[in-house]
Amino acid sequence: MAQRLQPRGRARPAERSRPRASKRARREPPPGAGCLRAWTEENDGLAGSWRAGRSSGPGRAAQQGARRCRLAFDSLLRKIQGLPAALPSLSLELTVLYNSLLFAISESDGLVEGEAERISHGLIRVLEACGVSGQDLSTEELWQKVLQDVTTEELCVPLHRLGALQGAVWLAANCLGSVTGLFRLLSDPKGPEPSAHGDENELLALLKAWSVPVEEDASPLVVQSIKDLKEILWTSAAFLQGLQGLEAGNLPAALSLLQAAASGFCSKRVLAQIYTCLGRCTQQMGKPQTALQHLKQALQVDFQCVSALSQAALVYRQLGETDAELEALTLLYKALETPAQEAITINPCLLIRTELLVHSPALASLLSRSHPTEVKYLLAQRCLQAGRMAEAVEHYLDLLALLQEGPQQQVPLHGRSALPRIPEVFLEAASALEQLERHKDAIAVCEEIITRTEDLIPETLRIELNASAGGEAPGRAGSPSLGIPAQQRETLRCIVWRAAAYLHQGQAWTRLGDSKEAITQFTRCLHVLLRVQLVSTASLRSWEETPEDALPEAKVLQKIRLLALLGRGSQFQGLGRDKEALMNFQHSLQVCPGDPAATSHLLQVLWKLNRRQEAAALWQKLHTDAAPADGQQDALGRPYPLYLASCLKQVNRPHDEALAKDLQDYVRTSGQDP
Repeated sequence: MAQRLQPRGRARPAERSRPRASKRARREPPPGAGCLRAWTEENDGLAGSWRAGRSSGPGRAAQQGARRCRLAFDSLLRKIQGLPAALPSLSLELTVLYNSLLFAISESDGLVEGEAERISHGLIRVLEACGVSGQDLSTEELWQKVLQDVTTEELCVPLHRLGALQGAVWLAANCLGSVTGLFRLLSDPKGPEPSAHGDENELLALLKAWSVPVEEDASPLVVQSIKDLKEILWTSAAFLQGLQGLEAGNLPAALSLLQAAASGFCSKRVLAQIYTCLGRCTQQMGKPQTALQHLKQALQVDFQCVSALSQAALVYRQLGETDAELEALTLLYKALETPAQEAITINPCLLIRTELLVHSPALASLLSRSHPTEVKYLLAQRCLQAGRMAEAVEHYLDLLALLQEGPQQQVPLHGRSALPRIPEVFLEAASALEQLERHKDAIAVCEEIITRTEDLIPETLRIELNASAGGEAPGRAGSPSLGIPAQQRETLRCIVWRAAAYLHQGQAWTRLGDSKEAITQFTRCLHVLLRVQLVSTASLRSWEETPEDALPEAKVLQKIRLLALLGRGSQFQGLGRDKEALMNFQHSLQVCPGDPAATSHLLQVLWKLNRRQEAAALWQKLHTDAAPADGQQDALGRPYPLYLASCLKQVNRPHDEALAKDLQDYVRTSGQDP
């Protein structure tokens, strides 16, 4: 059993000269009182000076003052700890340690590994003063021994203060179990060993029930009261547990804890973050309107909370409210364009704050700032998808200008980026320009892609599709790896982009009425696609029907080939070159068997060339086979790239009522009625 500390009875503390000395009991100084008095005066002078400067508010002056105070408290602590631990000076030593740690934690922005070691060292000195060694004990064991064995009343307040700081350190490290065990001890030192797995809300109950010892007037001054720390610890614990519930998908518990955190003691910045998390939680619970209310609260509290704007845009998109979504994205872009104010981490009133203690991957992900270029792209993309072509073109042209200003304007490459590959942005811009009938501008944008990919494409690209291990990601979820080298796949993408650029130019020249130039661009598109040779193995055939199904880029390549053949065939047909048109339409059906547009075009040219039996058979097949519901996605339901939208719209399925009647009559009279 460790030696227990007993109150010193009538032993008299050192006299200290302070403005409030009249309130103190006069006692005879013990031996060494001169140093103790000097150290106390130095601590009180530093703490009083810091408290007096609170009215100056946060800023660089506060940062510089905090740094000076920390260095001064560190120096004082070294002087005290340079002597063996002694009972008369322990209360002052723990107070100076507390003040020093407040500044250290505040400056460290919550990264508190070194501060945790200093707390442990302080506890070891408490035990040393009792004649007990604590060198081989863990931090949790040190706290248990100190709180159970030390009963000196004068150490109660400083130990509880240091315990609050230990709780802050463990909260910043997401060690909620350790915090729960510590506050069980602070509430009942004689209670059972702390449990490693407590109830989720037990920590909040312990913090709420924690009886903070009253600080006497004669106590050394501190720079932040323990009562403030208690409120901050409670709010931080509620916020952290709410984030953990959100990350784990336990939404009802997360909602309850986040609501509790919103009622706690924190800054406007943290309150806005809590409301943003509530918005995400209620959105995932299927309550978008409630989510919007929370996000509006976040913006009312802190209009610079850009994550709330980003989240609101997602909710409006879920609700199908395009105008509100675009408004939110516009506000977000303006907010991101405004130079952010430098974050000031020191607050003279509260050195330890909730934002220093709450570190969570879920929060970091939720509050991650989008790059302005990403938001500009989302504006352009959503306008293009909504058919607001004038706005889409304006945003795309702004975006292209941003991307061409230099690497500093581009978004870092990461999997969460909303911005696709740069050539796809150019192609989407061309698609928007075409739909706004700015065909020459679309041609110029596509020429940029053609020029930049000229040296990136070989004469022949042979890709062997196999089901062996290794290589890049599989073509779709659950399928074996294709074993395609990354360089080959990147070259394939370049071919797809270059071919799509020629396709757009062909469509643009078609709209401009220049059939000869349109045929030239469609032909160039097909020549680029002929450079790709996809070879599949027998093992691949067992789980995929065609190479195009195995590789998403190949599926897009197949669609571009179909559109180029239909475009060129239509131009030949318009020029009266029906046999050449027939060859293109026949080839298009070989590329995509059963395609309704290709079948309809072929039907017209066959009838025109008086190949009526073939036309009748094809007409019957066209009405027998089920056509895809959506021409802008493949048979597996995967959407084609957005930059093909305008090309897909231009390839109309021809409908000739007179031809349909003639075919009906022919089939009836020839006895081929289905």
